Amino acid sequence: MNQRVAVEQGLSQVSQYLRQQGCDVVDLSADQMAAAECDCCVISGEDKDMMGMQDTQSDQVVINAEGMTAEDVYQAIQRRMNRTQ
Repeated sequence: MNQRVAVEQGLSQVSQYLRQQGCDVVDLSADQMAAAECDCCVISGEDKDMMGMQDTQSDQVVINAEGMTAEDVYQAIQRRMNRTQ
């Protein structure tokens, strides 16, 4: 089964690469309902936890793509998803 991944806007290279690898990619900011049904989310990291605190609202896997290549993000998704199954 293909992984369903929500990707933050601005990470178009990551989105494109994940699609090439067979992932079902949705836009994280465009469709919150679809994003909630995803296996994991990929964020840019630009606006994450300004005060060093995080409030999680779900048990989804979140990948911070800051400083990562599209391949790095894909590999991180594979590692994290294999741990949660």
